[in-house]
Amino acid sequence: MTQTIRENKMGTKNINSLLLSMAIPMMISMLVQALYNIVDTMFVSRLGQDALTALSLAFPVQNFLIAVGVGTGVGVNALLSRSLGEKNTERANRTAENGIFLFIISSIVVMLFGIFCVKPYFQSFGTTENIAELGTDYLSICMIFSIGLFGQIMYEKLLQSTGKTAYSMIVQLAGAVINIILDPIMIFGCFGLPAMGVTGAAIATVTGQIIALFVGIFINRKFNREISISLKNVVKPDGEIIKRIYSVGFPSICMASIGSVMNVGINQIMRLFTAATAATGQAVFGVYFKLQSFVFMPIFGLNNGMVPIVAYNFGAKNKERIKKTIRLSIIYATGIMVVGFALFQIIPEALLRIFDTGSDDMKAIIEIGTPMMRLISISFLAAGYCIVAGSVFQALGNGFLSLWVSICRQLAVLVPVAFVLAFFTRDIKFMWLAFPIAEIASFTLSAIFMKRIYKKEIDIL
Repeated sequence: MTQTIRENKMGTKNINSLLLSMAIPMMISMLVQALYNIVDTMFVSRLGQDALTALSLAFPVQNFLIAVGVGTGVGVNALLSRSLGEKNTERANRTAENGIFLFIISSIVVMLFGIFCVKPYFQSFGTTENIAELGTDYLSICMIFSIGLFGQIMYEKLLQSTGKTAYSMIVQLAGAVINIILDPIMIFGCFGLPAMGVTGAAIATVTGQIIALFVGIFINRKFNREISISLKNVVKPDGEIIKRIYSVGFPSICMASIGSVMNVGINQIMRLFTAATAATGQAVFGVYFKLQSFVFMPIFGLNNGMVPIVAYNFGAKNKERIKKTIRLSIIYATGIMVVGFALFQIIPEALLRIFDTGSDDMKAIIEIGTPMMRLISISFLAAGYCIVAGSVFQALGNGFLSLWVSICRQLAVLVPVAFVLAFFTRDIKFMWLAFPIAEIASFTLSAIFMKRIYKKEIDIL
């Protein structure tokens, strides 16, 4: 039965107010997520450098899982928002239903990998047996119970697609807050529970994700009136809709997955140094990604608010609203990155000491981590523009442009340059120069593609 859609706020409200009203809740929830990442690693660091290294090596795989969930969600978000802009209720509903089907399938596949492939992954880094065991205990649990992660992300994206980012924030906050509360209880043992170490950290993580999934289901059923989901249709996948979802979502998955490949590559390159330097470098590299998430997560939140606005107004053929949304997003993203750059330049040692292992290892972590953070953070100055540009490409159905930028930055430039610097200098601090070099390439390519998008997609509306 066809449902009449009234004009959504994404087509009428003042752009600056609309962008802030949609982005700020997402930025807050992303900041809480970043805080959880930091708190989680901070607790684990108290277990020693081996535990910290294990979680650092687990990070690329966790990042890949998030990539699959978010990439699929981005495809659902873009198609659903565009369908609403075109007043196509039936396609909007079927998009939501196919999104739910895809998250269920993804969790089943990841569960199988979690059962059979985790230990060989850790052994590939040439780590000690203790690091491999700790990492296997942690990552196996996260993968086997990944249904919470995939489901939480999908139901958040359904809310974002209809402009209900405040409710999406509640879903994400529910999971993050539960994680933060349970971490010390599960890791160190409180209220009569045994101390479970890194296993406890994993249990806290998946518990928060599963609770967030149920919160997302409840909020969507009660408050997301612009889409109607039929469970009987969830088990009837539509190949055409899935194809359209992944025309945007697959490049997004590949982009984030390339980040995981880059992370693994950098960790492997560090094996060129002594065993002690490599182990400390791997631990510090993981810590850096936790800290930089506090800078990048708000921009991802900003993008989550921007994408449905751009997609909706593209469907409604309102080019002026699209242009203003993009312009404001770039300004806000660049401002956030400048603040992050200043912090990493001025107080890198203080930031690293958040993860004090309580042992002599901390001296080496500071020695390697301080120049690393200062050199890598130079790339922040251009990264804000590049991140927003990539999301614009996705919102307008040109996700493969984002993919080419990501391939260029992380595989064609960053990893090869890092290897060359590490191989010829044999000094770990010089390899970090690869990050700002790669960002220059990313900025150049993003600017070229953005000009093309304006000419061929936006200006002709």
